[in-house]
Amino acid sequence: MVSHSVWIVGSSRSGKTARLVEQFCNWVKSEKQYHELFYTKKQGRKKAGHIPEFLDIKQTEPGVLVLAANDDNRRELGDTIVTSTLGKYPVRAKTPLGFFQDEVILFWPLLINSLNLKAQFPVRLRPETEQELATKLWRSQLDEEILRLAGVNESRMVRRILDLLQLAAYSGIPCEDIAQILARGLGENTTTLEPEFLASLLLDWRNWCLERGLLTYGIITELYSQHLLSDRNYQQHLAKRYQAVLADDVDDYPSVARLLFELLLDQGAVGAFSYNPDGAVRLGLGADPNYVEGLAGRCRVEILTGPPPESLGEQLTKQMVELVTEPMVLLSLPEIVHSIETTSRAQLLRQTAEEIANAIQSQQVEAEEVAIIAPGLDAIARYTLVEILVKQNIQVQSLNDQRPLISSPIIRALLTMLALVYPGLGRLVERDAVAEMLVVLSRKQQIPENSSLLTPNSLSADIDPVRAGLIADYCFLPHPDRPNLLPVSAFERWDRIGYAATTAYNEILEWLEQQRSQQELRLIPSPISLLDRAIQRFLWNGSNLPYEQLAALRELLETAQHYWEIDTRLRQIAPVETTPYTTIIEFIQLLRRGTITANPYPLRPIGGVRKAVTLATIFQYRSSRRSHRWHFWLDAGSPLWAKGGAATLFGAPFFLRDRLGEPWTAEDEKLAEEQRLRRILADLLSRVSERVYLCHSDLAVNGQEQLGPLLPLVNACVTHSVM
Repeated sequence: MVSHSVWIVGSSRSGKTARLVEQFCNWVKSEKQYHELFYTKKQGRKKAGHIPEFLDIKQTEPGVLVLAANDDNRRELGDTIVTSTLGKYPVRAKTPLGFFQDEVILFWPLLINSLNLKAQFPVRLRPETEQELATKLWRSQLDEEILRLAGVNESRMVRRILDLLQLAAYSGIPCEDIAQILARGLGENTTTLEPEFLASLLLDWRNWCLERGLLTYGIITELYSQHLLSDRNYQQHLAKRYQAVLADDVDDYPSVARLLFELLLDQGAVGAFSYNPDGAVRLGLGADPNYVEGLAGRCRVEILTGPPPESLGEQLTKQMVELVTEPMVLLSLPEIVHSIETTSRAQLLRQTAEEIANAIQSQQVEAEEVAIIAPGLDAIARYTLVEILVKQNIQVQSLNDQRPLISSPIIRALLTMLALVYPGLGRLVERDAVAEMLVVLSRKQQIPENSSLLTPNSLSADIDPVRAGLIADYCFLPHPDRPNLLPVSAFERWDRIGYAATTAYNEILEWLEQQRSQQELRLIPSPISLLDRAIQRFLWNGSNLPYEQLAALRELLETAQHYWEIDTRLRQIAPVETTPYTTIIEFIQLLRRGTITANPYPLRPIGGVRKAVTLATIFQYRSSRRSHRWHFWLDAGSPLWAKGGAATLFGAPFFLRDRLGEPWTAEDEKLAEEQRLRRILADLLSRVSERVYLCHSDLAVNGQEQLGPLLPLVNACVTHSVM
């Protein structure tokens, strides 16, 4: 019997996604074809061979499950399918993990019955909250001696243990089997911690969370794979809801995804799957491309040709891979590969930015046609490149630039405000922070004439940094319980402050006093309400805010709401004796550790493509599936190119289904790095159409000589380097 399901294989930009959409359009091209494939005849409502009436979307649940590797690709794929089919067919677009989460929450009553859980609505834990709670739970067991043996600090150790639960869940392995797999994989090399000890910590954590209705990504995936997928009632519901599944870039999916696909195919659904042999971007982070590829045996396989003719993949990949894997080979790269070589990294950053600026200003290339790709982007590199290019009126777009919330002045100002209103938080308030708060809260929006646009430069503060410093020096009264701001007259030379600054300071002072009074009368429901009041009064003020500030404020409020929701749940289950404001202190400290970042939506620009140079790590760029005319490969001599720009999770190789629990040797690591580097080169070269610059400095930022795996490529194009 010929399978209706299709397995589409192709390299980067070979048209896999377009073929996936085309396949779906072919399925639904005619009513007859659609119903022959999707209609569930086993329900006995229609006779065999008879074409049923067209599927009534209003009376049924969505019939097509669409999956993509990440959220950006999910939105694009969902939009493309809806557009191609004129929105006539019910489509549900999700990431694999997003789908698991929705299903676990939707079928939570079923899990309550099968696992004898407490009847309460589940609450998902964010990763930073997950780590904080796990640290508190395990602190008595992770003493200094254990951390010394492991060779990492407490925070790193907790994250490493939690990642083991997530890796096992992605692999379809129950938490109870983690100890066995680790024992086999580590063997005699258990120089860190005993596998049984790690597994016992994870079992305690999982049970602790389930008792309180708290869900982490790892627990969600384990509940789905170990309990929902094997439940007959759930299987029946799944068969009724989805008669087709489309999955793009399945080389980045975890093992559990294959279990879902096989169940759907067993129940009569059809599928279309795209697979990139040069992909596997998330290998080492939970993806299992080899195991998922086994699904191809149940499908009709279509192999697409290589990358489009305008890419450099076909022209350069073989040559570059040969140079990297056989460094003694005497080859020279063609003129389309340039090199920028310097001694220091500071020189490299400047020369790279200047080369880009000159090319754009001479109209050789547009800003949106240039990408700077690095194995890792530290703050110095990011700041230097952006600063130089922006001074040349060239915008820069950093992909997924997740800066800590605490790096935003408006966030720091709001946290200082919290500490001034609520008692018992005086040790969290510093004089410089008070000065910064006064500057931020006294800002006013000024929109230039004949302009409706607001930029960060449109903001001016009534209290400038100098006056704010003077006020903080003379009017701020530190106190561990009740820090206070005195009237401006407490400063003998308060006339130096000026009318505008004095007026703004008095307004802030009056507002703070009102909030303190209302807090004492319990008229402020929660700190979230106070944050919202401050935003409305001082920051929003009826005007549009710059995009970056809006993103930070929204993330702050979402984080605060999540934090107090979790705190309320924990106090309901097991009340603890703490001071009334302990939660606020812990919340401020959590933000100050820099573990929470702003990840605003929508990530895609509204309207046309933003005219900006793209700045990204290898991992970010490959995940985004973008392409450009010119590439600048930064730090070409860095050893991190073999790592793919993303650290592999501890124990990840032990949970790959084709080698469960097998020891991971130095030879295995060497082979994995060679394969990863080959995939990176093939993938990146498929995403550039005209020119590649290898940007290399002899010395890294720490002064060490750079002898990474791409160095032979730099040497092969030295004859036409830019010095």
